[in-house]
Amino acid sequence: MSVGEAIPSDGAARGGDAGPRRKRVWLALGTSVVIALLGGTLAVDWIERQPRVEGSIRSLSTVLPEMREIDSTVTTSGTVRLRTGAQVRVGSQVSGIVRKLNVTVGSPIQKGDTIAEIDPRPLEARVEQMRTQAVMDEVGVGKARRDFGRGQQLFLEGVLPAQQKEDLEWQVKSAEAKLDKSKSDLAAAEIDLSYAVIRAPISGTVASVSTQEGETVAASFAAPTFVTIIEDNALELVAMVDETDIASVRPGDAVRFSVEAYPSREMPAIVQRIDPVATIISGVVNYPVMAVIQRDGWLLKPDMTANITIKTAERKVFAVPDGVIQRDGEERFVYLLREGKQEKRTVSVGARDGGFTEIKKGLSAGDRIIVNHARDSVRTGGKP
Repeated sequence: MSVGEAIPSDGAARGGDAGPRRKRVWLALGTSVVIALLGGTLAVDWIERQPRVEGSIRSLSTVLPEMREIDSTVTTSGTVRLRTGAQVRVGSQVSGIVRKLNVTVGSPIQKGDTIAEIDPRPLEARVEQMRTQAVMDEVGVGKARRDFGRGQQLFLEGVLPAQQKEDLEWQVKSAEAKLDKSKSDLAAAEIDLSYAVIRAPISGTVASVSTQEGETVAASFAAPTFVTIIEDNALELVAMVDETDIASVRPGDAVRFSVEAYPSREMPAIVQRIDPVATIISGVVNYPVMAVIQRDGWLLKPDMTANITIKTAERKVFAVPDGVIQRDGEERFVYLLREGKQEKRTVSVGARDGGFTEIKKGLSAGDRIIVNHARDSVRTGGKP
């Protein structure tokens, strides 16, 4: 080394690597700041989420199981049919030509209304004949009585034998009997004449008409059917109740039913009687239960199929609103709120009535059942 060269100091000697060392310091400081900011963001996010979860839990509505009266029922099927005696077939008592027919199928009719008229002229002629015969027999009775009076006088005078007197007495009795018969024949002819006008025996609706104007009817052996009338309110409900349920059904039990024509309309009825003779179909024993339809009978027609529920009793059960019960296949379950968390609970259900469902197993008094169950916004204690 020459005298003129300067000897570098220690600081100058280390100056060659000072730049890289400062870069590493700044890099370390930047990384720390990023980590600190990221940690702060995560912490703030966690802190902000906690109130939302707690708020969602607090916003859930809950109900408690309660004791309620629920109907015990028997559910079955049946039919709507005509009540026995509600259908009347109206015919003619006399033979003749149908002069006038006043009804058609579906016509409403009142008791006493004229259904049809038979040509009355032959019947009127017979009435006149019987009336004339009665007058002649009255004359015969008068003559016989006059003859008997004369004979009795002669008998008292000793002119007429007793046998002739008795003969005259029997002639009076014979004439009187003949007059009585003529009067009876006249009355019968007048009755037949009244049958020429056929009147409705009941009020109702004409279901069928089996003759027409101008046709000749013959009533020699049986009264020919003119029309068939179905009485108003003539329908009854027949429920087929299984032998396992028939013991709980009693006359007077309330019935609710619907038909396929009006599936959403429930109609009321009352059990009237239980048929003592069973009906066996495919080995299944059922007993017909007859019920009187209370309302809306005008909507129904014979032979309609009915879905029937018979209320047999009332009982107190543990029940919850229908809306809180959920299902997964055959499983029924509810969600409980326990210690701020949701808990799934499987339950066994029974009858339903009035918007409530019977709980046979799975719940106890005091269980808080979630009404507005939240699947996504709330952390649950079990699997949803």
